[in-house]
Amino acid sequence: MFSKETYIRRRAELKKMVGDGIIVLFGNNEAPYNYPANCYAPMRQDSSFLYYFGQHRDGLVGVIDIDNNEEWIFGDDIDVEDIVWMGFTPSVKMLAFEVGIAHTAPMSALGNVICKKTGNRQSLRENIHFLPPYRHDTKIQIMDLLGIHPSKQKEAASLPLIKAVVKMRATKEPQEIAAIEHACDVGYEMHTTAQRLIRPGVTERYIGGQVDGIARMLASGTSFATIFTQHGEIMHGCPSENPLEEGRLALCDAGCELDDYCSDHTRTMPVSGKFSQRQAEIYSIVEDCHDYVLDVAKPGVKYMDVYFAVCRMMTERLKEVGLMKGDVDEAVHQGAHAMFLPHGLGHMMGMDVHDMEGLGQIYVGFDEETRPNLEQFGTNCLRMGRKLEEGFVVTDEPGIYFIPALIDEWKASGHCKDFLNFDLLETYKDFGGIRIEDDVLITNDGCRFLGDKRIPYHLEDINN
Repeated sequence: MFSKETYIRRRAELKKMVGDGIIVLFGNNEAPYNYPANCYAPMRQDSSFLYYFGQHRDGLVGVIDIDNNEEWIFGDDIDVEDIVWMGFTPSVKMLAFEVGIAHTAPMSALGNVICKKTGNRQSLRENIHFLPPYRHDTKIQIMDLLGIHPSKQKEAASLPLIKAVVKMRATKEPQEIAAIEHACDVGYEMHTTAQRLIRPGVTERYIGGQVDGIARMLASGTSFATIFTQHGEIMHGCPSENPLEEGRLALCDAGCELDDYCSDHTRTMPVSGKFSQRQAEIYSIVEDCHDYVLDVAKPGVKYMDVYFAVCRMMTERLKEVGLMKGDVDEAVHQGAHAMFLPHGLGHMMGMDVHDMEGLGQIYVGFDEETRPNLEQFGTNCLRMGRKLEEGFVVTDEPGIYFIPALIDEWKASGHCKDFLNFDLLETYKDFGGIRIEDDVLITNDGCRFLGDKRIPYHLEDINN
């Protein structure tokens, strides 16, 4: 938790940006794992509730009445039966005081208090601001409060509130950057542990478990489900029970959450300890594309332009090894590069590993000058294209993947045949995939990687 003044200042700014009405920010509740008393642990608070109200306890709702300049936290104090199992928990009034909130009430009073301020349900609907819900219990709360069916709540969410939250959370404060740096330092321990363990015969699951254990020992846990796989061509490959095999590549995409902020890194290592010539050729392309971002990403530059610059560099280099052909600009325009890079260059990162993605990617990753091309494979997966600003934190994660099913489909249809060497591609079906990812802070005149230590990734640092 940051200082009380941090949350008071944030709420004051939010009120100015939204203008009028009542803002309701729902905290999260415990989520049952497989029966009511066995919950996912630890409980993860909603990020926007944390940003403005700072408290991690379950069962809370924050209310900001802009018109009457009142701020509330609604929630129920725990009883002695809860204390027996969970220990002492501060009262809702104590939690409110810690973040500068004057008013509290039990959860049962939420509807009555808000209705008194608005007069009737129709007025309530028109004057209340809420964010798109993503949990079913929150959707039920909204339905009880506003009478809006869960299937209609995403569309009914407040656009002024969404835009205000995105604007505020996108630009990281110095204390937030410090928290991300600390998470990146734990990420260093996670990835270097995996790198030390990679060798033939060790199972994917064993190494993935060790990576997760580091996150639990040194942080709050992982910031997303750890990806550790020899099938790097699968974007979200979960660790399996399969042992690592000589000559294969092992891809580890993992991060932690510490003090409510995330890290997200990816490294690809040769199981044998040394890349083959073919692996080294492809790896060096990804390495250079990854480092190129440091040269071109800066305030005022669109991240979409950085993405396409990387795609052109990748296409040029893939031409040199014979996998692509033809005019580079036209190949990228036609989307031929997506055979190898079917995702974007990166995403916003902060309190969420895909920061604020639940608020609507069109508002988080794009602006009036940039919009994703939803009609073209590859560019339809862009999560970040907007003009960069000082204080943004984005991931830099180019990759090259050889996906057998995609090769077969494009070859059969002749898609982008003028730019792809399908005969040579056939020989790469057993290659897997390579991705290198780091977290980048946009500074006043450029950008830099976050974290005090660099997880080894340069070719000369990896080849034993």
